[in-house]
Amino acid sequence: MADLHFSDAEPTASERRAVLAALSVSSESGGAVVVEHPRVVRAGMQRRRQMRHQLLPALHALQREAGWISPGGLNFVGRTLGVPPAEAYGVATFYEMFRTEAPAHELSVRHVCVDPICALAGAAPLAEHLRSQGHAVHEGPCLGQCERAPAVFIQGRREPDRVPADGSGPDSLLVSVTASAPEAPSLLRHMVGRDRGHSESMSLEAYRERGGGAALDAVLRLGTDEVIAQVTAAGLSGRGGAAFPTGIKWRAVADGDGPKHVVANIDESEPGTFKDRLLCELEPLAIVESIAVAGLTVGAEQGWIYIRGEYPLATQRLRHAIAQARSAGWLGDDAAGSGQSFDIELRRGAGAYICGEETALFNSLEGFRGEPRNKPPFPTTHGLFGRPTVVNNPETLLNVNEILRIGPEAYRSVGTEGSPGTKLFCLSGHVGRPGLYEAPFGMPLGELLELAGGVQGTLAAVLLGGAAGSFVGPDAEALPLSLEDTRAAGTTLGSGPVMVFNDTADMSAVIERLAKFFRDESCGQCVPCRVGTVRQHELVTQIRRAGGPTAPQRELLGDIADAMGDASICGLGHTAASAVLSAMQLGLLGDTAS
Repeated sequence: MADLHFSDAEPTASERRAVLAALSVSSESGGAVVVEHPRVVRAGMQRRRQMRHQLLPALHALQREAGWISPGGLNFVGRTLGVPPAEAYGVATFYEMFRTEAPAHELSVRHVCVDPICALAGAAPLAEHLRSQGHAVHEGPCLGQCERAPAVFIQGRREPDRVPADGSGPDSLLVSVTASAPEAPSLLRHMVGRDRGHSESMSLEAYRERGGGAALDAVLRLGTDEVIAQVTAAGLSGRGGAAFPTGIKWRAVADGDGPKHVVANIDESEPGTFKDRLLCELEPLAIVESIAVAGLTVGAEQGWIYIRGEYPLATQRLRHAIAQARSAGWLGDDAAGSGQSFDIELRRGAGAYICGEETALFNSLEGFRGEPRNKPPFPTTHGLFGRPTVVNNPETLLNVNEILRIGPEAYRSVGTEGSPGTKLFCLSGHVGRPGLYEAPFGMPLGELLELAGGVQGTLAAVLLGGAAGSFVGPDAEALPLSLEDTRAAGTTLGSGPVMVFNDTADMSAVIERLAKFFRDESCGQCVPCRVGTVRQHELVTQIRRAGGPTAPQRELLGDIADAMGDASICGLGHTAASAVLSAMQLGLLGDTAS
């Protein structure tokens, strides 16, 4: 079996040390497999199963140490974890942030976002400027910095931590060119606030002073059934885009048998979305508390945070928050004095939009390529490591804290009947004050735009729901932003991105970029999505060059959308054509060509 053969390439001493440190293993013999002879292998499958989930941290360690994942380093990781070389290589090449070829001439790469909002703000000239300065530039997808576009992420070899251990201070790994961007979002309620983000507000003592810990106390006081009953009565739906009822999900996992998991999905990579980044930067202790609330409620033993790799400041602050929670006894063998064992482990993604899909995230956590799984079975019964798993967006988890604080009746007093509560909206593009805004469900789109300083210029279109959402025209300003109203209007809120374009924007270029985004981000596992996203991008490119779609091109785009929507494994393929079709219906792709 050729894929099981390790080459003769050896790691450097520094690569070896970096990997062992990342795995908390004192020597190679502490790993999963020790090869004594081509036909003699000690340890075996049991140890491999126990350690394979550490593949992603090991690859991060190699990338950080050497600036790339060398053949010798990859061999060492494979031997240590018992992962065949071909599989380890397949995982390493799956992610945007990993390089498997030696860097040509320097130790760092400038990742420049070229998705629509950053493109409008000057990403192309910025990239050219960086190249003229001798930097290696990688033009890539959204970096989650849309409120201060254009954005650059600097990824370097052995980069020292650019933020203090307590997570305070600015995030100098993420560069904003727009000096006038707001320092903090303007929010309406208790989840986050203007005074967050400084070292004194990152302490557990300060968090307790503003009410932190109350949700954990409520779980211990109320018990599993009452907590789930309150979440259900409040009508809380998931804030990650699918809007699945949270109480139903938690009830199913609580009723499951054996070890259980709770996963906070913070791998937001939807163009136009940055709310999770700001939540983590401004309220990391609240997020850690909310994960513990979920874990103790459903009877899980392990919590996981999966955060996108391009969020170093948020990652550092979450790590600090986890450490404080452990010291305070919120996590551990007797979490919060519950008599139940619960702890949290943080894992960084490495640049793959598809890993925001929950089952792809599970595969990534387990050390495999981040490819979605077929459903059923569903995560509530067969999730992470095949066990019952709650996976929620951090905004959803923080809403549970709010429900336990004010009660389900007060929670339902805001919003609409079908969409109780509030929603975090990411406003970007041609608005006066791009940023994160919390608004009651049902607020008209035009009113939300006014909260963000109003449209700058003449409104041409708004993209609701990000790349997987739909365009609406200027006549949609009266549209109530609720789940039921947007669904009736044929669009979606998604996870909350609202991308605003005035009449100076080249909308055909925006739509072509969105089509290319899905072409690049498709994992390629299933044929409808793998082929459909390529053909869609080709067609949009042809239409843009011609100045508008012909009737056959319109029909073909519809056929492609139907095929992807009906037969793709996951939501990426199901929604990859939404923005393109809505743009064509609104005439944003130009007049019909002759």
